[in-house]
Amino acid sequence: QQSVLNHQIDEPVAWVGSELAPTDGTVSLRGSCIDELDAAARLLQDNPIPTEAIRPDDFDLSACRDLMADVRQQLDTGLGFALIDRLPADRYSRGVMTGLYWLLASMVARPVSQKWEGRMIYDVHDTGKKPGNGVRPDITNVEQNFHTDNSYNLCPPEFVTLLCQQTAKEGGISSIVSFPAVHNEMRRRHPDLLRRLYQGYWFDRQREHAPDDDMTIRHPLFEYDGNRLNARLSRFQVVNGYKLAGETLDSEGKAALETLETIMNEPKFGKKFFFEPGQIQIVDNLRCGHKRTAFRDYDEPERKRHLVRLWLRDRGRVFYNA
Repeated sequence: QQSVLNHQIDEPVAWVGSELAPTDGTVSLRGSCIDELDAAARLLQDNPIPTEAIRPDDFDLSACRDLMADVRQQLDTGLGFALIDRLPADRYSRGVMTGLYWLLASMVARPVSQKWEGRMIYDVHDTGKKPGNGVRPDITNVEQNFHTDNSYNLCPPEFVTLLCQQTAKEGGISSIVSFPAVHNEMRRRHPDLLRRLYQGYWFDRQREHAPDDDMTIRHPLFEYDGNRLNARLSRFQVVNGYKLAGETLDSEGKAALETLETIMNEPKFGKKFFFEPGQIQIVDNLRCGHKRTAFRDYDEPERKRHLVRLWLRDRGRVFYNA
């Protein structure tokens, strides 16, 4: 039985979107940082190398280090998210821009594998597939629910980062939400249902595991360690998890999940991002949920919506399951 957090969370991370200023959480790339990144870009252009092999220590990036230290502080003790505005997308090739993004993200925490087969750099775009077991919603154009990345496996990342390379023709608007703020509201309105969120739910593991491993995992949506509230949520994977487990979600569990979804989606709680090329979003994956609306692409391949995602985690090993 999980310990239930039974007091109001008053930390900065317990923000309500309607109370934030439009620029709250935004970090501007200073001119000195851009100068350093320009120099790094020239080195990357002249010395091709796999992005995963690039290390910040190989470049003169002192101003960038100071900036990303501030970002890490904002993630740890501030709002729990940051929007870095921005890499000059018209100045670099997409490959070079991904390399610069990797360098900046690596200053926050260590990039780790995002798939069981070891992929560390993940392209978020529409492949034309429909979401289901083995097909993550992030490679489709359908609307997503608020979720945390890799909620359905053994070791979720501490931070999720996204670089915008290209926006969609229509839609694809990103939003984030504070789980501590939503927890406060659940505790105020529905303390009985809140307790159920601290008990286990089945999740579909999305075939991100060894062939003979279990296809489902069971864990709570909220966990409190006596110091910090953490969340692991994906309604999509819970629905599929119960199907795979051959079980029916109990009525209290269903009511608790639906109530959580309803509160998260109340307009006042979320903060929307109109992502533009070159911008980088970093989110505390255990305290903030994120989603995006459905989108429609341009016909030309080079104009289709394209984000590049990294997972960051300093605990455990670099492997998918740490």
